[in-house]
Amino acid sequence: MRRAQVWRWQIPMDAGVVLRERRLKTRDGLFLCLNNGEREGWGEIAPLPGFSHETLDVAQAELLAWAQRWQQHGDNNMSALPSVAFGTSCALAELYDELPQTADYRAAPLCTGDPDALLPVLAAMPGEKVAKVKVGLYEAVRDGMVVNLLLEAIPDLRLRLDANRAWTPLKAQQFAKYVNPAWRDRIAFLEEPCKTREDSRAFARDTGIAIAWDESLREADFAFAAEPGLRAVVIKPTLTGSLQKVREQITTAHALGLTAVISSSIESSLGLTQLARLAAWLTPQTIPGLDTLNLMQAQLLRRWPGSALPCLEKDALEPLL
Repeated sequence: MRRAQVWRWQIPMDAGVVLRERRLKTRDGLFLCLNNGEREGWGEIAPLPGFSHETLDVAQAELLAWAQRWQQHGDNNMSALPSVAFGTSCALAELYDELPQTADYRAAPLCTGDPDALLPVLAAMPGEKVAKVKVGLYEAVRDGMVVNLLLEAIPDLRLRLDANRAWTPLKAQQFAKYVNPAWRDRIAFLEEPCKTREDSRAFARDTGIAIAWDESLREADFAFAAEPGLRAVVIKPTLTGSLQKVREQITTAHALGLTAVISSSIESSLGLTQLARLAAWLTPQTIPGLDTLNLMQAQLLRRWPGSALPCLEKDALEPLL
């Protein structure tokens, strides 16, 4: 017998979390649980404010309608809303044992610019030493100096940088001016440095710093292509859609010789553990970008290995169906 359950949840965030000039005080989302006989599958639906086109209320209405159709008729058709499509496809994949259990819990640690704080984290990281720095939040010159300091202090470090399209071409050049040309090849990639793709391409061409597409993947006119200076694509499944669409994007990127990085949209610990399983399955050679749990004050239902945050159970959730 089929049964679908839906809960709504809310987790307090650390005070300093700002997304697109907007402070995120709580992370809010939905859980879906599907049962069919002895089988069970979970999914998380959590539109990211400022990034997802759909709001949580719109996603909730869509999810409840989908869950009722599935419960009555076994309807597996995917929603057009990316967060709903991703969460429902994960629940179905767990239900039918199609999402492997093996997980990649490595995460490129988010760095604030202090190499002393980064050293013990990297020392405990097996294999490739990779960290991530958010740039574009402060002055471009300061960002360049911080990146240069990290590359100088930790010789085997590879950095992933994310500018979220914050820079004009002038500011991007100011950043690059302060990064030693001899160390620029240890910048694994810089996500979307400029406000337009053309300016980002010019930045890569002029500086020799590789770039990655992130926001571009979700624009109507985007097409996957191998380009000079382009090294990677960053795929955020909550913003992308169903597991099938995520797999298609990763397969296409790999066929073009591009690195595909599975990245968080600040999901709960349940969603993050599913992304870790997805990374081990579809991008096993690449460290995923999942170091966002410490932005929250609690875990939900499933624990992330090694996290000291308290883990809340079902009684902390609001039942909707």
